[in-house]
Amino acid sequence: MPSADTATELRTFPKTWGAEYVAAGEVRFRLWAPGQQEVKLRLDGEDTPMTGAGDGWFEILATGVEPGTPYQYVLDDGLAIADPASRAQKADVHGPSLVIDPTAYPWQETDWRGRPWEEAVIYELHVGTFAEGGTFRSAMERLPHLARLGITAVEIMPVAQFAGNRGWGYDGVLLYAPHSAYGSPEDFKAFVDAAHGLGLMVLLDVVYNHFGPDGNYLPACAPDFFHPDTPTPWGAAIAYDKDPVRRFFIENALYWLEEFNLDGLRFDAIDQIRDESEKHVLVEIAERIRSENPDRHIHLTTEDNRNVTFLHERGKDGTVPLHTGEWNDDFHNVIHVIATGETDAYYQDFEKEPHRHLARVLAEGFAHQGDVAPSTGEKRGSPSTHQPPTAFVDFIQNHDQVGNRAFGERLLTLAGQDRVEALLAVLLLSPHIPLMFMGEEMGEERPFLFFTDFHGDLAKAVREGRRKEFTGHAGFRAGEGDTSEIPDPNAEKTFTACKLDWNRLESETGRQWTAFVERLLTLRRGNIVPLLAGARGHAGNIAAVEGGMIAVSWTLGGATLSMAANLSDSPAKRPNLPGNILYETTGTRDGKSADDGDLPPWSVVVAIDAAEGRK
Repeated sequence: MPSADTATELRTFPKTWGAEYVAAGEVRFRLWAPGQQEVKLRLDGEDTPMTGAGDGWFEILATGVEPGTPYQYVLDDGLAIADPASRAQKADVHGPSLVIDPTAYPWQETDWRGRPWEEAVIYELHVGTFAEGGTFRSAMERLPHLARLGITAVEIMPVAQFAGNRGWGYDGVLLYAPHSAYGSPEDFKAFVDAAHGLGLMVLLDVVYNHFGPDGNYLPACAPDFFHPDTPTPWGAAIAYDKDPVRRFFIENALYWLEEFNLDGLRFDAIDQIRDESEKHVLVEIAERIRSENPDRHIHLTTEDNRNVTFLHERGKDGTVPLHTGEWNDDFHNVIHVIATGETDAYYQDFEKEPHRHLARVLAEGFAHQGDVAPSTGEKRGSPSTHQPPTAFVDFIQNHDQVGNRAFGERLLTLAGQDRVEALLAVLLLSPHIPLMFMGEEMGEERPFLFFTDFHGDLAKAVREGRRKEFTGHAGFRAGEGDTSEIPDPNAEKTFTACKLDWNRLESETGRQWTAFVERLLTLRRGNIVPLLAGARGHAGNIAAVEGGMIAVSWTLGGATLSMAANLSDSPAKRPNLPGNILYETTGTRDGKSADDGDLPPWSVVVAIDAAEGRK
C-alpha cells in the first residue's frame, strides 16, 4: 500500500466508501447498508458474504484482484447493484462496477498548481455535445482553440454516471464514476492533463442536492441516506447530518479535486442542500478542501437563487476561506429582459427599470438584496455591496438559460448580432468573473435543448412533464402554439441537434465572432485582470442611469475602471469617463447613427484611469 505522501504524489484519494487498493492485488470493498441483514460481494461472478463492521457498514478484503475486474454488491433479496462509490462502470448504472487503480494514469503536468481566480475566464461545456465524438478524448482536441481565444478555465457540466448515454448530467446516480459514454477515468484525467498543458484550469459541476430517478439503489441498501419527511423538488432530502452520508459527499469533492487534479467545483442548486447540522456540509467541504490543498489554487462556486453571500465572505486580507464565487443569475436575467423584452416567469422580477437593475448588479453584485421579488412575492437576497466584484460569476447565457427554453434558442437567435456584441463587451470587460457557454465565441446558432435517454414510463413522464411545463408561457398561451411541437427529450435527434457546428470556425461569420471575442479577452487580460487581485468590497459606483444608458465605475486598487453602455435602440448622451479609452464600439447599431458626443444604440465604452496607481 502506498504511503500517504506517495498517494498524494500519485493523485489518489482513499475513500471510506467503495473499492480501494490497500496493497498490490489486495482490494478492500466497503458499503454502508444499514437496511440490509447481509450483503455479498460478487467479484468476477463469485458471491462471497461481506463482514458486518458495525453501524451498518459491510466490508471484505479480496486478494488477487486485477484493475478492471467487474464487481457488484448483492442485497438480501438477491438484487445485484453497482457500488454507490464506483470509480467506473462496465456499461450502464444497472450493471457491474469496475475495480480501478487510480495510480495507473501517467500524469504529465506534475507541477501544475492552478491559476489565481482573478485570471478566470470560464467556458462552460457539455462533453457529449461539445465535440463531434462526444467523449473526453474528442473534447481534448478542441482545447487549443479555447486557449488561443483567451479562455483560462473550462467548466464541465456534470459527468457522474447517469442512466442512459445522453443527458445533461444533473441526474447522476454514481457520483464517483465518470460517465462511461464519455470514456474511462483515465480518459478524463488525460483531458485534465491536456488542459493544464495549455494553461487551462478545469472546473467540474457537481450535484449534491439529489440523485437521478433511474439507477439509484441507495434507498434499497441505505434508506437512512434520506429524510423521507423532508421533500425537495426531486424527492426525499438527503440526510447530510448522518456521518456516512456526510462523508460520502465531503470525500466526493476531495476525490475529484485530488484524484483528477481538478482546479475547482461548481455546486449545483445549493438552496436544495438542506442541512441542519451545527456546521453546514458546504462549509465543511470548503474547509476540508482548503486545509488539505494549501499550495493549490482551487476555486469553489455555487448556484443559489436565494442570492446569499454567507459562503463567499472574504478574509480581512481578501483571501477566500470558503467558497470563491456565486453564479449571478441576476446579471443574466436582467440582461435577457433588456435584450429580448421577455418578462415571463422569473424575468418579471426585472420588468420594471431593467437598466437600473443592471447598473446595480454591475456595481454591487446582486439586483435583489432583500427586497420582494414579484415572481414569488417573497423577499430574496442579502446585501452584496461588501463583496468584491470577483465574487460574482456573470454570463449572458448558460446551459440552463438556453436549454430550459422550449426550443433551446440561443441569445443570438433571439436578440441579433448587434445586441449580443454589446452584451458580450459588458460581460467580458467588467471586473466580475465572466462565463461563456460553449459555441458562444463563434456565434453558434444551433440550439441547446433538454435531452435525456430514459425509457418506458419514465421517458413518457419526462416528455409529458416537459411539455406541460411550458403551458401558459409565451408562445404557448391559448391559441399561440402547440406544446406537442416541443422536442422529445428522449429522442436521439434532440441530442444530436445540440452538437456544436465546428465548421463555423471556417466561415466568415465564425471568424468575425472569434476575432471579436479574442480582442475583448486580450484587453481584459492586459488591462483589467492586473487590477483584480487587490479588488475589495464597495468597489462599484453607479454614475448614471438615463433611459437605456448606464454608467458604472469601479475603484480597483489605485485605478478606476469605468463603463458606459447604451443598451437601447436610440442614441444616448455619452457621459465623461475618466482616463484612457480601453474599448469603444465602432460603427452604427441597428442602422441608427449617433451625433458626436452621443453613444450609438447598443454600444459600449470602457476607460481606465490609472493615475493614482502611477504615483
